[in-house]
Amino acid sequence: MPKPQPGGMYLGMQGLTDLLKEGTKHYQGIDEAVAKNLEASKQLADISRTSLGPQGRNKIVINHIEKMFVTSDAATILKELEVAHPAANMLVLASKQQEEEIGDGSNFCVVFAGEILFGAASLIRMGMHVSEIIKGYERASKQALEILSELSVKTVEDLTSEAHLAAAMKGAIASKQYGYETFLSDLIAKACVLVMPKNPKNFIVDNVRVCKIAGLSVLQSSVIKGMVFTRTPLGNVKHVEKCKVAVFGCAIDAAATDTKGTVLIQSAEELKSYNKTEEEAMEKIIKEIAESGAKFLVSGSTVGEMAAHFIERYGLMCIKIPSKFELRRFCRTVGASTLTELRKPNAEELGYVHSAKEEEIGGTMCTVVRQDDGDSCGVATIVIRAATTNMLDDVERAIDDGVNAVRCLVRDNRLLAGAGAVEIELARRLNQYAASIPGLEQYAVKKFAESFEVVPRTLAENAGLNAADTITSLYAAHNEGKTTAGIDIEELKIGETTVYDVYSSKETAIKLATDTACTVLKIDQIIMSKPAGGPKAPSQGGRDDD
Repeated sequence: MPKPQPGGMYLGMQGLTDLLKEGTKHYQGIDEAVAKNLEASKQLADISRTSLGPQGRNKIVINHIEKMFVTSDAATILKELEVAHPAANMLVLASKQQEEEIGDGSNFCVVFAGEILFGAASLIRMGMHVSEIIKGYERASKQALEILSELSVKTVEDLTSEAHLAAAMKGAIASKQYGYETFLSDLIAKACVLVMPKNPKNFIVDNVRVCKIAGLSVLQSSVIKGMVFTRTPLGNVKHVEKCKVAVFGCAIDAAATDTKGTVLIQSAEELKSYNKTEEEAMEKIIKEIAESGAKFLVSGSTVGEMAAHFIERYGLMCIKIPSKFELRRFCRTVGASTLTELRKPNAEELGYVHSAKEEEIGGTMCTVVRQDDGDSCGVATIVIRAATTNMLDDVERAIDDGVNAVRCLVRDNRLLAGAGAVEIELARRLNQYAASIPGLEQYAVKKFAESFEVVPRTLAENAGLNAADTITSLYAAHNEGKTTAGIDIEELKIGETTVYDVYSSKETAIKLATDTACTVLKIDQIIMSKPAGGPKAPSQGGRDDD
């Protein structure tokens, strides 16, 4: 029986079950909360771990709207999985943050976070307190970043050199499209150089566009200095060259009043006069546009039948671009200003295009807008060719990673040795650092160092090599001073690597993974309210025709 409290009152509460609403789930302690969080995080990391590296395996993910994804891109896999576990969801958020900040390295971020949490689980089973583990991990992360800054093997000095950019991004491309990495890296480097501003720090990722057209193979992909639209021009004028462009954000049509009006027509003559006045007004506007020197019209909305008639009469080319974002990119391409009303454009508001014509690409009719090599152009388009839609999407993700690698290089042009070389060197030097630390923190630092081995171990497993022998050989090579020794997955041996990782990508991934792991380790209770909403509707059976 509960003891009486001061004042003669009894507290008959049975814990959180009486305190919270019915249906609330509550977990606490090492066995329930901490162990389950670590297990869930490790399972999520294991899903994306096998997709790491050039020989990484693809995953088939079918989301809630039954759309299928076939990819090895960790950011896409984790985004479409819809993870429900709160601790594992933190790893997904870390992956998302890595993708937004850097654009690549999300798989390493999740796998490394899962590995150091797995190491923390073994330390907890040994009896080490969570606070000691967190201190050790934070200390190890700080030391790892200091070591990482010393491991730079190369810098990209000329950011306008296609060869230098292609060599730097080849590792990022190979992890998504192994076998096409040389071709795609050259293609992406060419597109990036075309839109590279005079000050490379002002490079904008959005200026490299992608147009996906099914058919042929990836090797038939190409770069166009300009834009490609999968829609055809209106009317019979399909080709113009070296002409001015007028861009209208509004409809090219007769203006309509905001209020309703009634026109009383009493005779046939008045009807003819009314129609004639409307036609004359439209013809006057189109004539003024043609006299301004514009031969190519672009509308962000509709083009009326009467306007299309006069556009055809004056020999103008016209195309609709309904997306306001594409319209802005088009204005950057041709150097035009978007007009908000249908009127004669000024000379400053007109753009210039070297050529615009309708072309057939793989059975798809497109409008290709090109700029000459001597013309300034803010946008370049990579036309991707591939046999299936899934392949087109996967190549697009690889191109996105390559362009983001260039974005990172313009901020920090340092490169690290890839193929597992930098991870083994970090593990080796962190182990040496751990031996010099007194107290229990050294065990956490050692586990942190061992966690870096997950990258070369996974690369070896995916390539069909013996993981234990490979890691031993890598340590032996690095102890001899060969700090750039990595795994050659083509020759299936250990050798000097020619694959590079972007420094800022690795640095950010280590920071995010450590912060996420420490946040998960600090959790000692999970309290989950009952989901909102009533019971789900019963699933309907098939139709019974009888």
